[in-house]
Amino acid sequence: MVSSITLKPSTATQRVSGAYALIDSLVRHGVEHIFGYPGGAILPIYDEVYNAEQKGLLKHFLVRHEQGAAHAADGYARATGKVGVCFATSGPGATNLVTGIATAQMDSIPMVIVTGQVSRAAIGTDAFQETDIHGITLPIVKHSYVVRDPNQMAQIVAEAFYIAKTGRPGPVLIDVPKDVGLEEIDYIPVEPGDVTIPGYAPQTSGDVYQIDAAIALLRAAERPLLYIGGGALAAGAPAELQALAEAFSAPMTTTLMGKGSVNEHHPLAVGMLGMHGTAYANFAVSQCDLLVAIGARFDDRVTGKLDEFASRAKVIHIDIDPAEVGKNRLPEVPIVGDVKVVLEKLLARLSDPAVTPVAPDGQKTQAWRDQIDTWKQDFPLHAPIYADEISPQSVVVELTQQAPNAYYTTDVGQHQMWSAQFLKNGPRQWISSAGLGTMGFGLPAAMGAQTALPDEQVICISGDASFQMNLQELATLAQYNLKVKTVILNNGWQGMVRQWQQSFFGERYSSSNMEVGMPDFELLAKAFGIRGMVVNDPNELAVAIAEMLAHDGPVLMDVRVRRDENCYPMIPPGKSNADMVGLPADKLRPSV
Repeated sequence: MVSSITLKPSTATQRVSGAYALIDSLVRHGVEHIFGYPGGAILPIYDEVYNAEQKGLLKHFLVRHEQGAAHAADGYARATGKVGVCFATSGPGATNLVTGIATAQMDSIPMVIVTGQVSRAAIGTDAFQETDIHGITLPIVKHSYVVRDPNQMAQIVAEAFYIAKTGRPGPVLIDVPKDVGLEEIDYIPVEPGDVTIPGYAPQTSGDVYQIDAAIALLRAAERPLLYIGGGALAAGAPAELQALAEAFSAPMTTTLMGKGSVNEHHPLAVGMLGMHGTAYANFAVSQCDLLVAIGARFDDRVTGKLDEFASRAKVIHIDIDPAEVGKNRLPEVPIVGDVKVVLEKLLARLSDPAVTPVAPDGQKTQAWRDQIDTWKQDFPLHAPIYADEISPQSVVVELTQQAPNAYYTTDVGQHQMWSAQFLKNGPRQWISSAGLGTMGFGLPAAMGAQTALPDEQVICISGDASFQMNLQELATLAQYNLKVKTVILNNGWQGMVRQWQQSFFGERYSSSNMEVGMPDFELLAKAFGIRGMVVNDPNELAVAIAEMLAHDGPVLMDVRVRRDENCYPMIPPGKSNADMVGLPADKLRPSV
């Protein structure tokens, strides 16, 4: 636990409630939108939300389930880089946030979560709707508080925002007992930046000697590969990444979280690596002689069989979280620091004649780049075309052709992997639950992104099983006329579960068929008062998508896709990245 903040002196006081201090502090920290659901313990806070909305200071979005509030705040944060904020009451309201909090923690998303709590005197008595949400969420937050003294409210809010956004970002919980919200205090505001936290000082700059060691390895490498994760995007380093890649003519691959951190149309881009990554990215990581991990954590969905991951390579690892450096793979050169700051320093030293008098030799990697280009030609991603069925891949391809600059959210499963393979996203335009793999994430996350960016196209790509996890948020889209376009790749299955059951469990399809009880999604949309569409004919797909995108309001499109389509390439469990299934058998693969 971190210690208390230190305030700058202030003599400006006013007599207000603890709830007022909370809302005023949120507004002072730039909060314009809150996603939440009221209840008894949080009513004092909602009374101040009402007053703030009347003054035009912020806007509250009423979700239909608290999990939707957490995912919406998460999507808001991913789309903007700002801190997302959500509210819920005590007991079941607070526990309904847990999956959304864990999702944000796994993907390092900055959020502030405010929960109501029973009055201080009732805590520990098993009062109505009492749960220890502070204790429940300790493993899945960056930090948390129970506000025992309303005089500390402004301090705690300032600290929460600072912690959520700095270092490795993450969610911070503030639990507010009901009587704390009602009690009057002499309120002293705390402005953003007016905090210091003894003992909390994330290392950002990187060690200069380690940076020079990294430059030496990069100069010597003939088969370098930049392996880029979500930390690079959180740091806002797309320009620096491209400059580094071009300086050393080094190919770039991204994780699921790293999508959008590099220009995926760039000739040095090789797409996503890992379980359903491109064949050429996985071959590249198996054959490289230098792996530069940038804001990535060597997670199991990327590495496959860990002891064979980049087994021929030396490793440079750049990350702001010292706990990640060396956790799964010991690097030759560890650099702890903010990705953007470290790369800026590296590039500056590279261009300084006093430090590096000879520019990097781009021809050194020519044979390596030629080999990757050959793999791209031999093992391309494939979107099949069928005469009387719609392939799910073709839906994603059509979307990216008609809406190339949209912000895309996804749920989790086959549709997520097809989207990751075929979409080419700009910075922050890819929003997906990666670490936790949360079904039901896509629709409320799109809601949050659209709230933050009302003039942008926001498209949710979902599956029929995932969509049913949080379909109630269609009501929120309708209430606020959020023009999110949701496309369901409907194959009547829990698609990825079915694929695994087919491949590894003897085609025993236990509890994965979703056909019985599936709603008519077109009628469901109409029941919520929004536009519903259904597409069965591949010849009608392009026109239907154009019609959906042209509609000025939310749309739910049900696309009936080929039922038994599998997502390839795929690395089977326990195999190395080079040992993929679903690739052409007649093409030469690299030796492992």
